[in-house]
Amino acid sequence: MTGPLALFRRDLRLALRHGSDALAVVAFFAFSAVLFAFAIGPEQLGGVAAGAAWVIALLSVLLSLDRLFQADYEDGSLDQLALAPAPLAAFVVAKLAAHWLATAIPLLFAVPAIALLLRLDHDALGALLVSLALGTPTLVILGAIGAALTLGARRGSVLQALLVLPLEVPVLVFGAGAAFGDPETIETAVTVLGAMLMAALAVGPAAISAALRAALS
Repeated sequence: MTGPLALFRRDLRLALRHGSDALAVVAFFAFSAVLFAFAIGPEQLGGVAAGAAWVIALLSVLLSLDRLFQADYEDGSLDQLALAPAPLAAFVVAKLAAHWLATAIPLLFAVPAIALLLRLDHDALGALLVSLALGTPTLVILGAIGAALTLGARRGSVLQALLVLPLEVPVLVFGAGAAFGDPETIETAVTVLGAMLMAALAVGPAAISAALRAALS
């Protein structure tokens, strides 16, 4: 598994060196929160803060996945990964892990400031962070499936959004639900988010690998 580990280190190093993807995600997250605050008004913000934060997080993650495989596809690296002794799914997991660490972690660090701007109840902040920590990997996997299916297509980003957004609605619903309500409701939502993540980890890499092989054929 030295190949996938080397790919993970390479992608993470490149992401940290350039930092443009992480900066774009955080900037989009922050600017969108400001727009929500101006559009909704201070009186109604508290009631919709968790939902607004989740919608912005979903769109931010989707924005960062547009070129997840594109560079490797264009320079031929993806062909080499497909022919490597290690399973292609292992390389996919390495790329997804590096991408999540480089983009979602900065987003999570920005959440407390955004929650303050959106007037989220202080007691709900912890639940929102937990729900985002569990939900963003699922969003990344689902988005990567869309990126793989539209790889090489014209206007792939538009097709990707059309394919992925309906699949991400359940994650959005339970993610926002985990940030408010009684403790039993929050516990149920967090449990469902964990189950979705396990299902995505079990099925996602194989589905992405199949889509990438189809794009290369």
